[in-house]
Amino acid sequence: MENKYKILIIDDEDVVLDSCTEILAGSDYNLLTAMDGTAGLKFVKEFLPDLVFVDLKMPGISGFEVIEKIKTYDPTIVSIVITGYATVGSAVDAMKKGAYDFLPKPFTPEELRLITRRGMEKRKLVLETLALRREKEMLREHFGAIVSHELKAPLNAIQQNLFASIAELSHKLTDEEKNRFERMKSRIDELLKLIHTWLRVISADIGIIKENFNPVSMANIISKAIESIHTHAMRKDIQIITSITEQLKLVSGDEGTLVEVLVNIIGNAVKYSRMGSQVNVKVEEKENDILISVADTGVGISKEDIPHIFDDFYRGRLDQTAERGSGLGLAISRRIIEIHGGRILVESEFGKGSIFLIHLPVIKSG
Repeated sequence: MENKYKILIIDDEDVVLDSCTEILAGSDYNLLTAMDGTAGLKFVKEFLPDLVFVDLKMPGISGFEVIEKIKTYDPTIVSIVITGYATVGSAVDAMKKGAYDFLPKPFTPEELRLITRRGMEKRKLVLETLALRREKEMLREHFGAIVSHELKAPLNAIQQNLFASIAELSHKLTDEEKNRFERMKSRIDELLKLIHTWLRVISADIGIIKENFNPVSMANIISKAIESIHTHAMRKDIQIITSITEQLKLVSGDEGTLVEVLVNIIGNAVKYSRMGSQVNVKVEEKENDILISVADTGVGISKEDIPHIFDDFYRGRLDQTAERGSGLGLAISRRIIEIHGGRILVESEFGKGSIFLIHLPVIKSG
């Protein structure tokens, strides 16, 4: 009994309740009926149904209100409307309220069985999606722990030993050797900062980034990001062309993570561009947003990969000459932008290049 799907039927007509019960009784379902919306909503909380059939025209609470309240109580419950007053308008309204499907009266036994099976399949898919989402969140949390323990701790140890070595050997080192040590210190520091960003963004409580929000200039952030990847661009003989509208409004945000986003996006444009090409970065104010576009003429992204490029660890099909990434940069970038109330989009054609578009809301005056 406990493994059976639960169905609640809410209708003010005895004949409908009796016929639905009779038609579905021989199947693997637990059935319960209610004569009005008030009783039906009470049963929703007590019976915890998988599927609810709701009549639109009932005394007291209407079917529309019942559907809305069910959606609020548990959005995974599948609601199906049954009514003798079926119109296109009422069907659309019911769907807007959260109904999954619509069954006009009178209906045949097979129509009821068919729509019930479809409703149960929908319920199963919804629950499976939620389970996969929870599993993904658990994997993300576990990944954070692995990053912290397996990467951060050893790097901290290397950094401390490096500091000690520099202090001990400082009087013996040549200028070139000192520069080499400084470059090592700089790279380790960059790695630790990147790991710290991953831990903040991949962890469940990413809202902590908002605690560091201040008015920031996107022109300054772009400048810092380009400075960070300047050496890589020079190695590939790639020119970064910037076009920034003067007197842009400020954005409320965390400067460090926004710089990280632009380092990821512009860095990817450089990474996946061919030697001797250029990357165009444009910043302008548009409809209460700061719009940042990063365009390249590199390897591009295939149509199959575009829907997935912001997923964790996703690495799509690449040109054989292109550098490979970790599959985390874009996922982290999207989370950071969403925390800032913005959105990030991509337009691309495989073999011809990509344009990444970042929208961030400006601070409104007054």
